[in-house]
Amino acid sequence: MTSPRKLLVTVMAGVVVVAVIGWALSTRLRSPADEAARRAAPKPSLITAAVERRKLVSTVVVSGTLEYGSPLPISLAGAVGGTSELQRATRAPRKGRLAEGAVLMEVNGRPVFALRGPVPMHRTITPGAKGDDVEQLQGALRRLGYGGPRSGVFDRATIAAVTRMYAAKGYEAQQPSLTDRQTYDTLRKAVQTAQETLATEKKALDEGRDVLPLKLKVRNAKADLAAAQRALKQAESRRLTPEDETKLAAADAAVRAAEEKLLEAEQALDAARNPPASPPSAAPGTTAPPSTAAPAADTQLLEMRAANARADLAAARATRERVLEEAEQARETKLEELRKAVRAAREGLAIAEQALRQARRLSPTRLKVAGAEKDVTAAKALLAEFARTYGTVVPPGEVVFLPTLPARVDKSEVKAGQRIEDEVATVTGSSFMVTGSVDAAESELLRPGMEAVIELDTGKTYQARLTAVGERARVPGAEEPKDGAQPVLLTPDSAKGLRAGTPVTARVTVGATEEPVLVVPVAAVITGADGKARVRVEYAPDRTKDVDVRTGLAADGNVEVTGALKEGDRVVVGDG
Repeated sequence: MTSPRKLLVTVMAGVVVVAVIGWALSTRLRSPADEAARRAAPKPSLITAAVERRKLVSTVVVSGTLEYGSPLPISLAGAVGGTSELQRATRAPRKGRLAEGAVLMEVNGRPVFALRGPVPMHRTITPGAKGDDVEQLQGALRRLGYGGPRSGVFDRATIAAVTRMYAAKGYEAQQPSLTDRQTYDTLRKAVQTAQETLATEKKALDEGRDVLPLKLKVRNAKADLAAAQRALKQAESRRLTPEDETKLAAADAAVRAAEEKLLEAEQALDAARNPPASPPSAAPGTTAPPSTAAPAADTQLLEMRAANARADLAAARATRERVLEEAEQARETKLEELRKAVRAAREGLAIAEQALRQARRLSPTRLKVAGAEKDVTAAKALLAEFARTYGTVVPPGEVVFLPTLPARVDKSEVKAGQRIEDEVATVTGSSFMVTGSVDAAESELLRPGMEAVIELDTGKTYQARLTAVGERARVPGAEEPKDGAQPVLLTPDSAKGLRAGTPVTARVTVGATEEPVLVVPVAAVITGADGKARVRVEYAPDRTKDVDVRTGLAADGNVEVTGALKEGDRVVVGDG
């Protein structure tokens, strides 16, 4: 029989079990309203970001390849050497640095020099040649220390400088070929033969009896003309003849004698008209008697003598004038006679020379002389034309002018033994460059001269500068940008540690703030219907206010702002 105590324990245990089962069932069972409330979305919350103060740098990223700059294909302007025979490379261009004055390659054993200059080699530079290419060659010779002028003319001094350049590299400057030497000798001998023929025909003409009397007349006429001209010259140099000078001297003496007589007569007349007064002497203490004037002399005879003397002087002077006039008239008459004699002598000489010319023209020997003279002129013209370009020359294929030196031979297009037909090598600049492309929109932000940073796969960076954008950045032979992208070109500040063909990433700085500024995420800025920019600032949990701002530089998803903001404010970038 069960005791009351055990029964109580059993009842209480049953009650506890029932209570536990009821509680469990109650946690599992929900009403439809509770279930709907449990499945509803939670109340949305704001997504914010803090306002920061820091420097902002805007960059454009360029993926490119590191290469040597300014590739330029090279081809020879013409034949190497003085012949047009088959051109074959005997030493191919070698990769590496190419300095001014270096031998790029050899063709048929002849050198091809690399010189600096913008004007391409386009012709054989021959003695006497003029032009920009000659002046360019002279400048290169002077820079290399071989001297020479800067006249733009390929003269002897320039030829000497070219010869020194070739000799310094172990070659001989291009001399005339065997064919040219033979041609020059043939032309020279042709001139000698023509001159000898002319001399022979002239001798036969001069010795001909048909013209000897006429030649004598010409000589006599020349002598007569010379004598007449001498006589005229002497007469023109003297105003008076010896006879006239004697007459003039006698007339001058008569004038002087008449002047002396007139002077004596006038003095005597004056003395007679004005006798001197002679007062008598008185004793001391006595009174002098009154003075008594001498009686006036008779001056009629003296006046007559003075008048006759004046008449004689006038007559003497008139006689002298007649002597001068007669001498001048005689001189003019003599000069006119001598001038007529000169004219007559000239006419006689012209007639004699004309007769001699006519006789020679009509002479068969004269015709031979004329033909020989034409032959000499023609032979000399041919020799002069050939000699103008004869001598040391610079063949068109033996010089390659490059815009910039030193350069670098990047690739050789021919091998030793191959024929020279087209390009022989490709040269580049001696400095590196990075070629790449950017979107058209980003290219509007780029300007040559902007600073950049080049980053290698190893993480090492190099400072660089943007060199060109757009058409000016196109590199011959490089792959064309696609989808409207624009090519860009960057130049590293230093080439140390860089290798051609390395892929790199370049970051071009298009803008940066000088000092730390307030920045917010670009997504936080809202542009209203009025065109003003605003941000929503959370000033309490889920409580915001609009703040007007002015935006500045944008970079890396952030934008510079100014307005009623401070560092640490929370701005809304989205709703949760």
